[in-house]
Amino acid sequence: MKKKSAKTELVKKDETSLVDADFNRNKLFSKGINLMADEKLEDASHVFQMILRINPNDVDALLKLGYSRFHLEDYTESMRAYDKILDIDVANADAWNLKSLVYYERKVYGKALDSADKAIDSDPTFGMAWYNRSCYLSLLNQIPESLDALVRSIEIDVKNAKRAVKDKDFMNVRFEEGFKRIVEVVVIESLRQGYHTIGSIVWTTFLDSEDVIKCLTRLMKRGLVVKHEKRQIWSTIDTYDLIPEIANRIGTVKRGMLGIPSKSLPRPVKNLKNLAEAIQLIKSTIEEEELEKTIEYCNLFVDPTKCGQEMIDSFLEEHREVRLFKIRLKDKGIDFLRDNKKKMLSMFENMEMAVTKKLRSDLTSNLL
Repeated sequence: MKKKSAKTELVKKDETSLVDADFNRNKLFSKGINLMADEKLEDASHVFQMILRINPNDVDALLKLGYSRFHLEDYTESMRAYDKILDIDVANADAWNLKSLVYYERKVYGKALDSADKAIDSDPTFGMAWYNRSCYLSLLNQIPESLDALVRSIEIDVKNAKRAVKDKDFMNVRFEEGFKRIVEVVVIESLRQGYHTIGSIVWTTFLDSEDVIKCLTRLMKRGLVVKHEKRQIWSTIDTYDLIPEIANRIGTVKRGMLGIPSKSLPRPVKNLKNLAEAIQLIKSTIEEEELEKTIEYCNLFVDPTKCGQEMIDSFLEEHREVRLFKIRLKDKGIDFLRDNKKKMLSMFENMEMAVTKKLRSDLTSNLL
């Protein structure tokens, strides 16, 4: 009996030490992130190195250490951290992308491009890797390829269009017709957001007023934008609007006197946004292993008055899976949730990726 008691006591001690190790690691990691946010990068580096003394293969700590050293312009140590990650996981897209930035800072653009390509090979939906690829191709004066990569990055994340218009790395492509179309995307998005004067468009896009005027002129010639004169007390001011057909297609944001937006989105976009929000909700409850909430949120994907119809239209197989998940969760409870946690999260993450891509591509395809 004493031996059994001793064995049980030892197991409990080991379990506690494992929990304590995870707790201490996570506490250190949070501390490092907070130090990075406060721009105390040397201190953050020290904290991530402490984690790596415990576990030299902690990929997240290596990523943050490399990032901290990179911003301290210690490119040798930064590269060492990324190479260590790639020794552990050769398909780590983040490490390849960040490694490309080290080569970029060293002005070795060919190697930067090669690293960005490897990041994209690992994750074809990695928008920032596509954006960086377009920068490197521009610097290497490969103009058509640069524009193709930039358009791809915008299809994944439309914010990359706004980022590109003031990026000095695109000086080689700035006067290309394809790049002018990207500037148009940025101006149209500003109009969609409810900014109708040249001054407000300049303020929201960071474009020069001359570039905004040229862009609006092109859009008016193509019949996409109309110009109005708005009377004020002592003068008139020019305002610009999307034509109704475009406004109805992509949705607009109306702003009141206090600048508070009131969104008007086309129904398919609203449905996708609702679906994206539902995915976020259920992912969080699955991750936290909250059984009752997970069952409750399954209803969002089944109920036709919620997201059920969108699921049937766009994600029929997943709709069936969610219905099965709900039945199994009710029958088998928390054990089923824990045993199938990875599978469920993987399905919803794939759905989220598809929904996000469709939301972005619907807007971009209407504009480009």
